[in-house]
Amino acid sequence: MQTEPGIVVGREDLLSPVAAALIGALNAELLGIYPEEGTCHFRLDPDEVHVDRGAFLVARADGTPVGCGAIRKFDPATAELKRMYVAPEMRGRGIGRRVLAALELEGRRLGVQRLVLETGERQAEALALYTGAGFARIPPFGEYVDSPLSVCMEKTL
Repeated sequence: MQTEPGIVVGREDLLSPVAAALIGALNAELLGIYPEEGTCHFRLDPDEVHVDRGAFLVARADGTPVGCGAIRKFDPATAELKRMYVAPEMRGRGIGRRVLAALELEGRRLGVQRLVLETGERQAEALALYTGAGFARIPPFGEYVDSPLSVCMEKTL
């Protein structure tokens, strides 16, 4: 796997057109993977990614938005990763790893000791990314407790 040159990861307003386009593409992809009713969890509010509670990050390749991810403080010691996405044509270039590393830095900035996330059992690439970055499976938490296709994971910072 190559590392893509020219990739910059930085903050983005969750209400921006760039964020809307990336999240729209993610939602469309997830609905194709999980057509069952009630299997997708899309909630992320702008106040949850405010600088003192989290962040919404966008990866750009030579200025073009190609991926995103968010972190929101779950409790004083824990933050949840949300909305991880890389455009299909840009996958396999290390962009997801770059976004994930930037989100981990945001977690440290927020002072949390633990990151949690939810992904789906049908997302082998996402599971490999998270496992490779040191995340381990945990029982479902929060809004995912009754979601049979959810895979929840954690990592200690």
